[in-house]
Amino acid sequence: MKKQILAIAAFLTTIILTTSVQAANSEHVKQLLATKQCQNCDLTNAGLVMADLSGANLSGANLTGANLSRANLSSADLRGANLSGASLFGVNLSQAKFRGANLAGADLRNTYLVNAELTGANLNGTNFQGAVGIPSQIASPEEFYALGVAEGQKGNQQQAISYFNQAIAIKPEFAGAYLARGIARYQILDRQGAFQDAQVAEKLFTSQSNTPGTQTAQAFIKELQTPVDQKVSAGSPSFVDFLGSLGSVLLQFFPF
Repeated sequence: MKKQILAIAAFLTTIILTTSVQAANSEHVKQLLATKQCQNCDLTNAGLVMADLSGANLSGANLTGANLSRANLSSADLRGANLSGASLFGVNLSQAKFRGANLAGADLRNTYLVNAELTGANLNGTNFQGAVGIPSQIASPEEFYALGVAEGQKGNQQQAISYFNQAIAIKPEFAGAYLARGIARYQILDRQGAFQDAQVAEKLFTSQSNTPGTQTAQAFIKELQTPVDQKVSAGSPSFVDFLGSLGSVLLQFFPF
């Protein structure tokens, strides 16, 4: 019995020591919150939810696994910082500097990234779903398209349209993105915008010898040309009922 107790005690001690090693340096956390100056600080797994860190100097800091959800990091200097696995959900990152930072596996969902500098940052596995203002140079048209489809499936048509806009801006001949944007516009009752996108999509699909795409675009155009006997209601349009959800229609046009 005594041996068992000693073994358990030793095991718990090991866990406590390990946790202590992995936890953030409390003095560094205090320094950051008091002065917003914490270059090369050890903030591993730090809990900084909703912290006001606007303009903070965190260059070279170790923020591995830190929880910064809903924090304000606008104009913060995070150059060379390690944010691998960190939670930045819903964070204001406008004008933040991430040059050379490690954001591998970081959660940047619903972040605000307008004018953020991400040149040279490691973005392997970074989750940008729902983020606003993603710089065009850090994502491919196909990735913006995928983000748009995902938002459309969740009913976030305006955000989906924003992603499709970015995909089209980078790749003007992206037929699937025009069709996707048209369907998203149709779902928010913008029939004129939907019709224009459907026409462009049909022409591009035809020129690219994409028969399924051409047929889908033509079916969409036919629906849009059908006279509406009464004012369009907020209900689900019949075209979407016919073809299924935005996601199921568009998954077949993923170019990868």
